[in-house]
Amino acid sequence: TEPSKKQLPRTEQRVKETLRWLAEDRFSQLRAFTLNHWKKNVDYAVEVVSQSCPQLSSLTLSYCTGITEKAFQSLAAHSTSLESINVQYSDYQVEGLAHLLETNGGTMRQILFTHGSRSERLLAALSTFRMLNVTPVPKAARKGPGADAAQGFPLLEELCMATAASFMSNRDLWDLLFGSPQLRVLDLRGCSNVTPQLLEGLPCAELECLFWSHYSGNVQVRLSSTRRDLLKLTEKWSGSLRELDIANQQFTEEDLEEAMGHLAGAPGAEGLRSLNLVGTRITPAALRLIIGQSTTLRYLNLSSCRNLPRGLKRAYRGQVDIRQLLDALQ
Repeated sequence: TEPSKKQLPRTEQRVKETLRWLAEDRFSQLRAFTLNHWKKNVDYAVEVVSQSCPQLSSLTLSYCTGITEKAFQSLAAHSTSLESINVQYSDYQVEGLAHLLETNGGTMRQILFTHGSRSERLLAALSTFRMLNVTPVPKAARKGPGADAAQGFPLLEELCMATAASFMSNRDLWDLLFGSPQLRVLDLRGCSNVTPQLLEGLPCAELECLFWSHYSGNVQVRLSSTRRDLLKLTEKWSGSLRELDIANQQFTEEDLEEAMGHLAGAPGAEGLRSLNLVGTRITPAALRLIIGQSTTLRYLNLSSCRNLPRGLKRAYRGQVDIRQLLDALQ
């Protein structure tokens, strides 16, 4: 039977009986459970699984509808080992999920949900989390909650907002990070509307990983004008950065050279381990600066870099490979 279609009462009862039999007789060691595109009986499925599967640690409800507070209450009462829940693109009762997070949030390692206009209660419940993975949608990007609608995330250490679209704006990002001084990892891949000026103003002073690449197929990125002010970011985080990904960012040659020069000469810059410069305007002079000083660099990607000689536009792995590149640039 197709769970997304209407079911006769007899068929629906058989579905419920099968679910209960599986949960009670076959799923005693179940750790991960997924439902996709279910329109009915989602509450029932979650209830019987949570009651019969004490080792459940991961739950995915994708493109499902009709998820009420009953399902989340059952999870809170029975699934004490639950570490990950994914309700992206599903229709669920926000208050129910917020209650689950407030009750069992201490054991949660990952929650995936689609950020929308009804997310304020969730954001408040997530204020003590250390890692967030948020998928922006167009409506949310236009009408996201303001800074006064949430308590902020004072303990947040990792934020992933990677997207193939460019809905995320400066305002949306600030609304999430205005109170996150402990942030260590920031993944903004595909967020082409975010500017260096906004990133410079974030309260996190010890960022270790910045992933801010653009997708080469994004028309808006291809048509965008050149950027400046990468230097401001390397000045802010040169002592703490361990991984930097700015693939396909259109910073000018001068800005890249100044930024790499500062990154190479700043105290703590020897800790840089990974640098992705795919599709940028990096020059041989700028590369010599950063490679010559970064003795811990283990990964360097120079694919599609227009200003480099042929034969050098590739990914380099390990110090030996990178040192050979330095010799070739001399």
